[in-house]
Amino acid sequence: MGLALRLTFQEKDYVFEIVSANTITKATTDLSLIFNGEKVSLLKDDKGVWKQGDGTVSLEPELMQALGRSVSLRFRI
Repeated sequence: MGLALRLTFQEKDYVFEIVSANTITKATTDLSLIFNGEKVSLLKDDKGVWKQGDGTVSLEPELMQALGRSVSLRFRI
């Protein structure tokens, strides 16, 4: 999609870009993002919690949840 979004997490600002090839809907359970220049995959489990999928960089779980929530709010999913 190429849409750049901003996120403030623990008093730090982050910019990330959604690069998922699929259309984002309420049924979306996986997303691909570019976060700090690295490709990161987000997966939504059965409980609605966003977790990190595969990727070269490992991020803390709270940041992953904040990224997922940010996208969810933006696209109303």
